[in-house]
Amino acid sequence: MNSEKVYNIYHDYPIVEASNTRLSKHALQYLYIKRGIDIVLAGIGFLLSLPIILVFALLIVLETPGSPFYFQDRLGKNGKTFKIIKLRSMRIDAEKEGAKWAAKEDCRVTKVGKFIRKTRIDELPQLLLVLKGDMSIVGPRPERPVFAKQFSKEIKGFENRLLVKPGLTGLAQVNGGYNITPKEKLRYDLEYIKNLAFVLELKIILKTFKILFTGEGAR
Repeated sequence: MNSEKVYNIYHDYPIVEASNTRLSKHALQYLYIKRGIDIVLAGIGFLLSLPIILVFALLIVLETPGSPFYFQDRLGKNGKTFKIIKLRSMRIDAEKEGAKWAAKEDCRVTKVGKFIRKTRIDELPQLLLVLKGDMSIVGPRPERPVFAKQFSKEIKGFENRLLVKPGLTGLAQVNGGYNITPKEKLRYDLEYIKNLAFVLELKIILKTFKILFTGEGAR
């Protein structure tokens, strides 16, 4: 894909540049409603998904030794660091040679891991982080500090994606996920922030459900 072009599935929302990114007055007011929606959806979602989490936690332990859960530092709103939690989809020694992004057909991914990554089941424990307030249902995906530092040096305005809480899903995720570059992801994130509203978030959530059934963009 051309790194200079973003294929926007929501044509009524124009692509914005980093220098023009800021939260509108309407968006600032909507954040209070958004928090309420997050609590309701995350609460219901966690209760419904708890049996699924427990079943796959057991399958992970049966396949490979170690904790079924994976904790990792990520950057949240305004650059605050928090611990993300996922069901572990890789071997325990997956990063013995240092931090690196997941690749297509990554040999570090386990058999159970391949399934939970494709279906996004590995993301379900993050509903607890939404309830806690570290994350939101919709927003830019939380980046690792080591990669965020690198991208901030290479990509102008990369830090602007930290104007809002990171999300379980987002505009970049439903427009390619792992299959687009950090620069392309940033432009989607900035577009989301610039046009933050309930209608846009609803579109993203509906598109997310479609992806859950198709496995698009998973690694």
